[in-house]
Amino acid sequence: MTKKLLFQFDTDAAPSVFDVVVGYDGGADHITGYGNVTPENVGAYVDGTIYTRGGREKQSTAIFVGGGDMAAGERVFEAVQKRFFGPFRVSVMLDSNGSNTTAAAGVALAVKAAGGSVKGKKAVVLAGTGPVGMRSAALLAGEGAEVTICGRKLDKAQAAADAINQRFKVNVKAAETPDDASRAAIIKGQNLVFAAGAIGLELVPAAAWQNEASIEIVADYNAQPPLGIGGIEATDKAKDYNGKLALGALGIGGLKLKLHRACIAKLFESSEGVFDAENIYALAKEMA
Repeated sequence: MTKKLLFQFDTDAAPSVFDVVVGYDGGADHITGYGNVTPENVGAYVDGTIYTRGGREKQSTAIFVGGGDMAAGERVFEAVQKRFFGPFRVSVMLDSNGSNTTAAAGVALAVKAAGGSVKGKKAVVLAGTGPVGMRSAALLAGEGAEVTICGRKLDKAQAAADAINQRFKVNVKAAETPDDASRAAIIKGQNLVFAAGAIGLELVPAAAWQNEASIEIVADYNAQPPLGIGGIEATDKAKDYNGKLALGALGIGGLKLKLHRACIAKLFESSEGVFDAENIYALAKEMA
């Protein structure tokens, strides 16, 4: 029986242990990780995956691009695909910093909680300039929501919005929210509030969102106290707080892990799979 080989190309110095564990749980028989992978050096690694097996055996080789930097991962992901030609290709997945699977899970669960559609809803992503926040903003906008992405400095938030709009052909807006007062102000009139901030920072206290009539759903990606959104629990999965539904990081994380494993399994179903935000999100919606 042909072994399922997963090659992990990581833009960080050392391949992610988390991604290795989930890779095995997703069905890989053997994982080989490479660190400090760049667009300039990835070609030789790709060649080793595409020239060694033929026919149906080729689908038992796959590539996973990871690391802590989504922008760097995107460049490697693009370079990998440029190396493919004709039948000389294998399936490949991008999930730098876990951002594709995490954001896909969070948005899919929010859309489900909203009754299957967020079209026309107003959504804000607080501390959204990191990979998970940017992917969440993109996916929400793709669902037809009116999205604002926030950061402590307007230039950084605008750069994130510009990158999202160029990559996903949507119209995400930017806002500067450097403090509690500005964050409390920006969520007024919003229907969905996502928090994608760093560990240890409460972005919105309970009173700010629980007393805002327009808010329907809040979602927080931080599992370590203090949570990004006050007044919820990390384990919340569409828990009702006086008519408002909350998604906590662990509530989202259950689907994220299942999704990550499912994507790994699908890598070995053909030699032509390409799993970036869009395909990963489509699968998340099926699984939510």
